[in-house]
Amino acid sequence: MKIATFNVNGVNGRLPLLLGWLEEAQPDIVCLQELKAPQDKFPAAALEKAGYGAVWRGQPRWNGVAILARGCEPIETTRALPGDEADDQARYIEAASCGILVGCLYAPNGNPRPGPKFDYKLGWNARLIAHAARLVGLDEPVVLAGDYNIIPTDADVYKPERWLDDALFQPEPRAQYERLLEQGWTDSLRRLHPDERIFTFWDYWRNAFARDAGLRIDHLLLNPAAAARLRRAGVAREVRAREGTSDHAPTWIELRSPRRG
Repeated sequence: MKIATFNVNGVNGRLPLLLGWLEEAQPDIVCLQELKAPQDKFPAAALEKAGYGAVWRGQPRWNGVAILARGCEPIETTRALPGDEADDQARYIEAASCGILVGCLYAPNGNPRPGPKFDYKLGWNARLIAHAARLVGLDEPVVLAGDYNIIPTDADVYKPERWLDDALFQPEPRAQYERLLEQGWTDSLRRLHPDERIFTFWDYWRNAFARDAGLRIDHLLLNPAAAARLRRAGVAREVRAREGTSDHAPTWIELRSPRRG
């Protein structure tokens, strides 16, 4: 079972790139972020032709999240992060597929800080922590995958000293990420690659990808039931190198099939 997360940075503008990656990688479940498309402009027909059912929450010009499932229709369970009915930003969707519950998230960036955007980031993360607390102990595997817009540690950024003023690297969101791990969630990439230099995002500016001046901000967190099945994890860096690509690379895990009693 292969599960991936990909901030596609415009699902329609980068649809050929997405379809090409889906064909070669054949992930079973995919979480997409930053669709930048209204609800009625999501390319469901093209993805269905490629073999993927989908649930999505679109939003014009920015945000937007989707969950794809190969060969089946994911069953939507939650359409927004609980805790603030007034929040209309399309940043969370949750669905069940293949015996796994998947939450797809696009957390707020929070810049500039201080200010309302940073306050919104911390409030949104607090709601995520509360929701995650209800999911972590489920008997079924649960994966919370997406663009967290948090650099968890100094090892997850090419030059920590250059990010000291950025919202992604502040003590408060980093502490919130640690709170998720303390609940019992497993950072899948770090579980299997504890000491490696691994990035998932490289800015378009200053030749960042060629210099490997990246960040690790796309994460797949696993509850204990999912972590027990973790087999492999990695980043598809080659996708970031392609023409017209997103500034993120797909990040993926493989889970073992459940044991039969």
